[in-house]
Amino acid sequence: MSFLDPTVASDSAIISDPDWWRGAVIYQIYPRSFQDSNADGIGDLSGIIHRLPHVASLGVDAIWLSPFYTSPMLDFGYDVSNYRDVDPMFGSIGDFDALVERAHDLGIRVIVDLVISHSSDQHPWFKESRSSRDNPRAGWYVWADAKPDGSPPNNWLSIFGGPAWEWDGQRMQYYLHNFLSQQPDLNFHNPDVRKALLDVTRFWLDKGVDGFRMDTVNFYFCDAELRDNPPLPDASRSDKIAPSVNPYNFQDHHYDKNRPENLEFLKEFRLLLNEYDAVTSVGEVGDAQRGGEIQAAYTSGGDKLHMAYDFDLLSNEFPTGERVQAAIAKSVGLGPDSWPCWAYSNHDVVRHASRWNLSDPAQRVYMALLLSLRGTVCLYQGEELGLTEAYIAFEDLQDPYGKRFWPRFKGRDGCRTPMPWNSDLSNGGFSDGKPWLPVAMEHIHSAVETQDADAKSILVFYRRMIEFRRAHRALLKGRQLPVEADQSYISFIREHDNARVFCAFNLSDEDRGVTMPDGAWRIDRAAPFRAEEDGDAVTLPPWQALFAVVGD
Repeated sequence: MSFLDPTVASDSAIISDPDWWRGAVIYQIYPRSFQDSNADGIGDLSGIIHRLPHVASLGVDAIWLSPFYTSPMLDFGYDVSNYRDVDPMFGSIGDFDALVERAHDLGIRVIVDLVISHSSDQHPWFKESRSSRDNPRAGWYVWADAKPDGSPPNNWLSIFGGPAWEWDGQRMQYYLHNFLSQQPDLNFHNPDVRKALLDVTRFWLDKGVDGFRMDTVNFYFCDAELRDNPPLPDASRSDKIAPSVNPYNFQDHHYDKNRPENLEFLKEFRLLLNEYDAVTSVGEVGDAQRGGEIQAAYTSGGDKLHMAYDFDLLSNEFPTGERVQAAIAKSVGLGPDSWPCWAYSNHDVVRHASRWNLSDPAQRVYMALLLSLRGTVCLYQGEELGLTEAYIAFEDLQDPYGKRFWPRFKGRDGCRTPMPWNSDLSNGGFSDGKPWLPVAMEHIHSAVETQDADAKSILVFYRRMIEFRRAHRALLKGRQLPVEADQSYISFIREHDNARVFCAFNLSDEDRGVTMPDGAWRIDRAAPFRAEEDGDAVTLPPWQALFAVVGD
């Protein structure tokens, strides 16, 4: 296997800055699909280590590793059977230690996915819990008796389709699973469960991780009384969290998640994190109706999560200027001490280049917009290459979600296909074996080495735009002031101390005149865009952005 020369170094080493996460750019790595080092067709930790120079070359601050823990892999690592070890397909705990050391040498922090709302049914905790109703861990999962007619305890639904309850013939009770039936939900009402999960958190902190991405953070607690969810009116239904073919969208999920008890656990969690130097947390808030409200509650006060994200910019709805401004306004409304996290793509949604049908110029201006918002930014592996959603034939499908709702919903495999590294090598340089998902042929021409050699490539653009962001503290830490927004345009000002940056984005195929704010503004030509000046008049060509500065 041939790898890129691992000589790239960061322009700064890891330093102790408790505020590093504010304005950071985080690069998500899906380990199965990043780089295979042993020809088994599955990416691994050694492969990630070899490819970290590419990540460092982007100028990002941290990586977020999707799950690598021991797992039956029915949901590809989001069903954990051992929270304190690495699954052999990804390597060993020693490989993880080496990854953290190499990342830190390159100035990159390491955030790991913490999947604690549920475990695998193969976890020893669940095996003991299901063995009887009076064993030491009998109350570690959410168990309930059947109704007199044998039906489930209530009407709660699984995100993966069907009831959220599975009958267990050994214990003669139902257990709750918000996802696959093989992913039983832990009972957070039990203090022993909370303590065990905090001990898991401490284990990884002691391993040197710099933070956690909290999977399904609003699912931790369910209603202790197991009350039915009310129906949701048709007009309020949304496919932000589940595809439109899924009846999950028919309910107002008031009792199966989003419970107020979660706030106290998040405070316990934050107290633990505060024992360590410069670590952070970002919560995934999965709710279509009250995501902003939950974000505000979970990140306010400085005693819970550091930041959180919902699905505003991960949804199918096209991000017009007005819609982006509405998302910005909502984030500002979270409160002065709340900090949002933004993303267009991740391992659960169709890649945004395809989801919104973006041309290459449109991808560039939308990425510049993302990198200009107040908040932290998550990038998903491959989006720096402009990758589109891959087509996966049914016979190659791996995702149980896609298999359940095919063909109306094709699942998540299309955004999880392997990274293309070299167009001249088999499987794009990802693996010498048969990849676990096919390498998309349309991705091969976008390989990293091909784009490295092209000064006009979207990869080079990403590097330049991230560098531009890092050069302006107002873009990293500053507050955000709206100026103008309509269907095809948005502008705002970022402000920090005496420095101000005016940001304007033409989201259309036509020229757009820009009205500059009052003041001695000058266009910053270091940004990888062009604007046309004629006296006091400024015109933005199609799919272009403008950055003007004033002050220090």
